[in-house]
Amino acid sequence: MTTFKRDFIFKDNVIEIVSKNVRKYRKLAGITQEQLALDIGVSNDFLRRFETTLGKEGMALNTLYKISIVLNVSMDKFFIE
Repeated sequence: MTTFKRDFIFKDNVIEIVSKNVRKYRKLAGITQEQLALDIGVSNDFLRRFETTLGKEGMALNTLYKISIVLNVSMDKFFIE
């Protein structure tokens, strides 16, 4: 079987997109940063930094999963520009 390099387009700002969407869906749900942080087991400061630095803080997939459960939003929605 021959293998070859395939071309894909990867967005450089995917974490920024996720960060903006976490904030958007949190606000739509009427939940404060403090409440969401408490619900998912992270510090309020961590969640604030994630939202305000547009993802430069980074986030574990498990944490994003917990956010999706609390906000009742499917995970794919966080990746839509």
